[in-house]
Amino acid sequence: MPPIPLDQLPPGTKARVVNVFTPGRWNYRLLQMGVVPGGILEVVINNGRGPVVIRVMGVTLSLGRGIARRILVEPLR
Repeated sequence: MPPIPLDQLPPGTKARVVNVFTPGRWNYRLLQMGVVPGGILEVVINNGRGPVVIRVMGVTLSLGRGIARRILVEPLR
């Protein structure tokens, strides 16, 4: 399955981060928070509008939809 943007995953889905295409400081900030290529995350809340809430390394993060759209992931089965 080809990588898809994080904002398209339904709640409860676990995925592996493939790539992060964010502007300079956001890229560094996401790396600090654990959103790194090869990392595993879980979508907690994604209702189609508002922020996308994810859990990565036991920490819950809220990402704006624009940033979530720039994170490519591969859903895990």
